Amino acid sequence: MKIHICADMEGTCGVVSWLQVTPPETAGGAPYKESEYERSRARMTAEVSAAARGAFRGGATEVTVNDFHNANMNILIDELDERCRLVAGGAGPLNFLQGMDPDCAGIFFTGFHSKAGTEASALSHTWSTNLNDLRIAGKSTGEFGLIAYCAGHFGVPVLLVTGDQTACDQTEEFLGRAVSKAVVKQGISQTGAVNVHPKQAQLLIEDRAEAAMRSIGEAEPTILPPGSRVELELDHQVRAEAAARNHGVERVNERTVAFPANDGLELLNQFLAAMRSSYVRISP
Repeated sequence: MKIHICADMEGTCGVVSWLQVTPPETAGGAPYKESEYERSRARMTAEVSAAARGAFRGGATEVTVNDFHNANMNILIDELDERCRLVAGGAGPLNFLQGMDPDCAGIFFTGFHSKAGTEASALSHTWSTNLNDLRIAGKSTGEFGLIAYCAGHFGVPVLLVTGDQTACDQTEEFLGRAVSKAVVKQGISQTGAVNVHPKQAQLLIEDRAEAAMRSIGEAEPTILPPGSRVELELDHQVRAEAAARNHGVERVNERTVAFPANDGLELLNQFLAAMRSSYVRISP
């Protein structure tokens, strides 16, 4: 059995500040602290390894890890469980699903955060702080919903989510079914959380990952209804203007664009094109 791990950083135990998740080489003038980022990389790697150990204990024969945070060069491969394959560096055409095999049995979300606009949840956002809301088929969601639909196109169900309590609850609510959850911190603000000890977080993740394997064959993939409307509410009208130049994208209002998607793969491609176009300089 093959498992795909989509690994983010903001939901990692001990992470509560943008300083901790910003690689120095991509800061672009934003504040960062290299020593804190290095600690976060190590904890992220340890949590991913814990999820992999649980997957192998539960019967997985192969685990592929996709480094999904920022520039995709965060996981310390020398410290990663040596049975894993790591997808890192420049995002391929499938982005967060790069490396997923067609016969993959399930996908794990590690280090996940809640969607943009969530109160009392550390580092809540959706894809970028430039995106105020993502609505798919009329439902506001975060990255967990986007990835669930994209994985669903390949018949792959979400089996596990790790992060703060809100990210885990939002994922389960979006899926509309139970999912194995490892809550490693309780958010108290946008930049605050009550964290368990990292070693306890890793033990919890390993246990919940093993439990997640028992849902294979029962957990259903999340399928995007054909003709779904996807809306991106951006933080500035200039970004919406740029995104609307893409084929098939309409300008809904000053800061919102929309496009139709018939399946998870079309959703992935249209979303990436619109978001990449929206990364424009606003101030001098």
